[in-house]
Amino acid sequence: MTMIAAMGRIEQIQSMMQQLASGPRAATTTVAAATATAATASAESFAASMASALGTAGGASAVGATGGATGTNVVDAAKKYIGVPYVFGGEDSSGMDCSGLVQKVYSDVGIDMPRLVSGQMKMGTEVASLAEAQPGDLIVTGGGDHILIYAGDNKIIHAPYAGRDVCLRDVYMSDSEITTIRRIIPTAAAGTTGAASADMLSAAFAAIAKGGAA
Repeated sequence: MTMIAAMGRIEQIQSMMQQLASGPRAATTTVAAATATAATASAESFAASMASALGTAGGASAVGATGGATGTNVVDAAKKYIGVPYVFGGEDSSGMDCSGLVQKVYSDVGIDMPRLVSGQMKMGTEVASLAEAQPGDLIVTGGGDHILIYAGDNKIIHAPYAGRDVCLRDVYMSDSEITTIRRIIPTAAAGTTGAASADMLSAAFAAIAKGGAA
């Protein structure tokens, strides 16, 4: 619709300048200048619109549904629940189970998660091993029986089982005992790549638009 409107405006300018021009040569010159100006403005407007759209898309790829939260934010949110008693089916500070803790913590940083481990363990992207885990990643064991939050520095935060409280402790499992590690929040590198791609596409569209107006 933007390009159609621009072409209509060009036609209006042509008609007006033809009527006002003092002679054929002056009219031709003036109309050509007006047409070039309008076309250039249209091209620049189009390029700016595409750049804006691509910039928005690049930003979305960086943070997506995470709302700008970081893994550190997740760990800090989880630490607030240390000492809360384990309660099967619980999901608040009066008591929570392992998946209730995960759902609540991620909700606190603005990210919606499924309620059960079976759904949580399918979110985000796979992390190959504990050596590659980052703060905020989720560790699932027992085929989906238990889920923990990796806190960094070989520590985890979890709601263990009845009779225990939410706690911060050393990682106690090996890679062979882990069903999956899930990264819910993309790394900064992924966001940077997306933004760079958007910048390159923006520049390409701008060049094409200006070339068409020449």
